[in-house]
Amino acid sequence: MADFDSRVYESIVINENDVRSIVLSYLVHNCFKETADALLTGIGMQKSVDCLSDMDKRKAIFHFALEGDALQAVELTEKLASNLLEQNEDLHFDLLGLRFVDLVRSKKCTEALEFAQAKLTPFGKSPKNVEKLEDFMALLAYEEPEKSPMFHLLGPEYRQSIADNLNRAVLAHANLPAYSSMERLIQQATVIRQYLHQELGKDGPPPFTLQAFLKS
Repeated sequence: MADFDSRVYESIVINENDVRSIVLSYLVHNCFKETADALLTGIGMQKSVDCLSDMDKRKAIFHFALEGDALQAVELTEKLASNLLEQNEDLHFDLLGLRFVDLVRSKKCTEALEFAQAKLTPFGKSPKNVEKLEDFMALLAYEEPEKSPMFHLLGPEYRQSIADNLNRAVLAHANLPAYSSMERLIQQATVIRQYLHQELGKDGPPPFTLQAFLKS
């Protein structure tokens, strides 16, 4: 590998329009409509119909999933992006799983079992979903499921991951980027820094972490 000299990049000028586009992409991806509108107005950028279309509906879907109201999230998704969940059975299963988990959390074990039999078992053709279903059902074996080995299914991080996947799927269904420009830049930076760290060892930059970058 040729010697790496970071000084060759010091003279690169960052285009302000690129920065604005990155920020706007992040705001649109995460449904910050008011802030996106303010940014567009403040810098005089022309509003794109594709950019802001259905953002309120997508935001509602995201928050319903995030709060565990999976049935409402499914209903709104079917209205906004017809056939999306039919074409993505794994995502559909994950959303229905949130409903099961919510019933378990509310100590409605009988209702949870009936829901699993009616709504989750039809997805049993997939080995991956069978494994997930077994994890869900394991929660019923504990009086305090939050202390079970499957406790992570009850946590906000699990709901966040499902909500993020749903948001990306809805964006992709509308032919919009499933990942924001900022996410793609961080992914690229992470890969590059890891590669340089492996190639150059102690003389190279440390692996990229967002926490360290924000402190720099």
